[in-house]
Amino acid sequence: MIRVAIQGIKGSFHDIAAHRFFDNEELDLICCDTFEQVFEQMEQDPNVCALVAIENTIAGSLLHNYELLRESGATIVGELKLRISHSIMCLPEDEMDDIAEVNSHPVALMQCREFLSAHKHMKVVEVSDTAGAAADISKARMRGHAAICHKDAAGIYGMKVLQEGIETNKHNFTRFLVLCKPSMAADIRSMEGTDKASLAFTLPHEEGSLSAILSVLSFYKLNLTKIQSLPIIGKEWQYMFYIDLSFEDYKRYRQAITAITPLTKELKILGEYENGKQCI
Repeated sequence: MIRVAIQGIKGSFHDIAAHRFFDNEELDLICCDTFEQVFEQMEQDPNVCALVAIENTIAGSLLHNYELLRESGATIVGELKLRISHSIMCLPEDEMDDIAEVNSHPVALMQCREFLSAHKHMKVVEVSDTAGAAADISKARMRGHAAICHKDAAGIYGMKVLQEGIETNKHNFTRFLVLCKPSMAADIRSMEGTDKASLAFTLPHEEGSLSAILSVLSFYKLNLTKIQSLPIIGKEWQYMFYIDLSFEDYKRYRQAITAITPLTKELKILGEYENGKQCI
């Protein structure tokens, strides 16, 4: 059995992603209210791994999770890109015309704005969790209320799906990272398929410092798939850079790391892993 800490409850997108990644594995989910609590679970028990969202194709990066990852000492051992499809659900006794209020996370509500605009009689109320909205409605038997979340939550909480696929953009994916302490990385990750890496580094405050890094990566034929900068608290106008690299030759990738290390002030490999598949 694999113990996995997630933000959210059963039926949440983190739950769905965890089961997609650990396909055919028995999971012991540790459901947390916040991402901070997820990382605390790994710190308290080195046998716990975690699955956390890091970016969405519409909403962008979850910047705070980059900081939590870098400071945690955890390593990335995998990733998964989950298509975010929303459904509206209610108690079995209700129908669409009965719904007076719809509850969900603000991001999910934003992603379903066209559907909600077409149903103006529904009062929109923000809550902290998509699946949590379904759980609360079910527990309190709230007639006339509906939740927007993943369709799998309906079976978990005894709800009825009124309509699937109500998201406005059908090309909406969230990228999740699978994390663990380095001591258990070999139990989850196979280095044989490794073709991607995530790095964090700072640079000297000199002209052309970032350009020099990018030139080296290009020379070694590494594909820079993402670059994100975050300000360093307490150091005005200085930044931490986070990058994702994909490669075909692991040896050339390691040569590139050796080449860029002297050009940085600080460099940390956040993880080496296999490029994640897209799932529905």
